[in-house]
Amino acid sequence: MVRYGILGFGHHAVKRLMPAFAESQVTGIWRRDPAKARANAREFKIPHAFDSAEELCASPEIDAVFVVSPDALHLPHVLLAAQHGKPVLCEKPLGMNAAEVEKMLFATRAAGVVFGVAQNMRYNASTQLIREWIAEGRIGQPLLAHSQFCYSAEKSPRAWIYDPSLACGGPIGDVAIHCLDGLRFILNTDITEVSTLAHKDAQSGEVESHAVVSMAFGNGAMGAVTVTTRGSYRSLIEVTGESGVILCENGLTVDHPVDVVLYRQDKVAAHQRVSNADAYTRMIDGFSAAVEGRGEYLATGEDGLHNQRVLDAAYTSWRTGAKQIIE
Repeated sequence: MVRYGILGFGHHAVKRLMPAFAESQVTGIWRRDPAKARANAREFKIPHAFDSAEELCASPEIDAVFVVSPDALHLPHVLLAAQHGKPVLCEKPLGMNAAEVEKMLFATRAAGVVFGVAQNMRYNASTQLIREWIAEGRIGQPLLAHSQFCYSAEKSPRAWIYDPSLACGGPIGDVAIHCLDGLRFILNTDITEVSTLAHKDAQSGEVESHAVVSMAFGNGAMGAVTVTTRGSYRSLIEVTGESGVILCENGLTVDHPVDVVLYRQDKVAAHQRVSNADAYTRMIDGFSAAVEGRGEYLATGEDGLHNQRVLDAAYTSWRTGAKQIIE
């Protein structure tokens, strides 16, 4: 059993991660507020609430490190884990820019440790089924792909998401990365070009409040990711091919079952209801299997680097108004 230490034990860890640990266990945590860390440790019966991130990474009680801290802390935390020879799973986005992720990859490769990004949507039954149907040729050659992620940030307990010193950006960095990685995964290709339109408001400050990111894929398809922190919750996936369309309303949600529907000539050709409720568990178990040499993790550090380059290009396009090419 892999014993995890979590760096940055905040709302996400409480709501999503702790219920997901099955074949692995959480042995220790650290967060910026020591009193809150001790309270969390008592609540979840976690043996250790460490006083520093370094103490957690150095502990012989920790086999692997899960970095869940704000975006700007990912680089030092990943480097710290690698320095102590610990496999490290890091939340998305991996860093504030691609240069940071390149440093992470260099350090983890030098240390010889497994390094993954927590793109849990790759473990969703919905995205895996869509990927399977596309690979089977059910819609022919994919031509258009769209993913939308909307939520209201007004009620978010993550106070740092509007702070540009801690967050990579607004909804592009926060949730568009799930959308673009999901499209990459289901189309089994990379992104080659990016153009962005975005808007910021008084509440979002220096980061965007809603955006449209258009992109070209390596397989010839074109797509768009649309995101906002000002709307009702929605996480759509749709792919149009030469001979059919796959649609999944709220395809990225883990909170309730979703319907994956295949249309041909305006008629339902296939329909399957799936649950993504175990996606976080499958992600953690998948990373644990990779640590123990029993399998491959679906979202590697290299995947995280490509996604980060797309984010960098998206923000550059917004600032300059020019299309960006992904090398």
